[in-house]
Amino acid sequence: MKTIQELLKNRILVIDGAMGTMIQRYKLEEADYRGEQFKNWHIDVKGNNEVLCITRPDIIRAIHKEYLDAGADIIETNTFNAQAVSMADYDMSRFSRQLNLAAAACAREAVEEFKQSPNYDVSRGGPFVAGAIGPLNKTLSLSPDVNNPGYRSISFDEAANAYYEQIEALADGGVDLLLIETIFDTLNAKAAIFAIRKYFADVKMPILPVMISGTITDASGRTLSGQTLEAFYTSVMHARPISIGLNCALGAKEMRPHIEELSQIAACYTSAYPNAGLPNAMGEYDERPDQTAHFIEDWAKEGYVNIVGGCCGTTPDHIRHIAEAVKNITPRPLPVVEPVL
Repeated sequence: MKTIQELLKNRILVIDGAMGTMIQRYKLEEADYRGEQFKNWHIDVKGNNEVLCITRPDIIRAIHKEYLDAGADIIETNTFNAQAVSMADYDMSRFSRQLNLAAAACAREAVEEFKQSPNYDVSRGGPFVAGAIGPLNKTLSLSPDVNNPGYRSISFDEAANAYYEQIEALADGGVDLLLIETIFDTLNAKAAIFAIRKYFADVKMPILPVMISGTITDASGRTLSGQTLEAFYTSVMHARPISIGLNCALGAKEMRPHIEELSQIAACYTSAYPNAGLPNAMGEYDERPDQTAHFIEDWAKEGYVNIVGGCCGTTPDHIRHIAEAVKNITPRPLPVVEPVL
């Protein structure tokens, strides 16, 4: 099977769309989230989408399969919040390893099922499973207390340890690559990078390919913790990612200038998976699949991207339109970087 590095040389790859948006379509109740294992859990767990990998794996597998059928080359595990820090909201920190193993199994099973379907084209290579590593619900760079700017609700070691446990489980679960995504605080991302390097050094195995995706929160072109796009890029390139990109917060129209800038400075491949436009007054996304695909097709023709897909509000229909729009467009070539003397 061709590696993802080989495929990226020849075509634009497509990553899947939103998991949460698809889960909402099932209109699940508290009992669905609890399942048998958490039937008598002491607090409500509705909204903990990651626990569905254990209690309703059929739904998670079905969503992965829809994205694969739509043309996704990369599917993300349902593990955005599946580390001990975020799971503390539901008093489920101790289930982090189980959640990640279950999520990896859901994705791998969906891939194997897809490979047996008529929609699978072996000549395309892949598909690949990306272990999704979210930003945590706490930040290392900013204080949650405006009256005490020096206070931090989490330490670097605590963040790195939580990531290490998640990475270990994802690797044991058989993911093909790791995706540090929706980065609003670069120091959190550095904790994840540190954990990745430490884990693979500990087990004496080659590091899996790493994708890194940040989030520009508004028109200022900065992350939530105040970094410019170039500063963010410079801060994480020591990880030697296979790709660096942007996702979430913005729709494709608003993300365009930032993707253009990134394409001009990145020495690796670039990725972009925007929201389905900006949310309306009800917090919902109205941008049609053909509209999102039109914006991304424009980026591709301009030579800005190597990996594209969707974030909040996007569905398999969005991914299908995006995949069709970019299938015959030449991917952004890797720049020639002068060696350091």
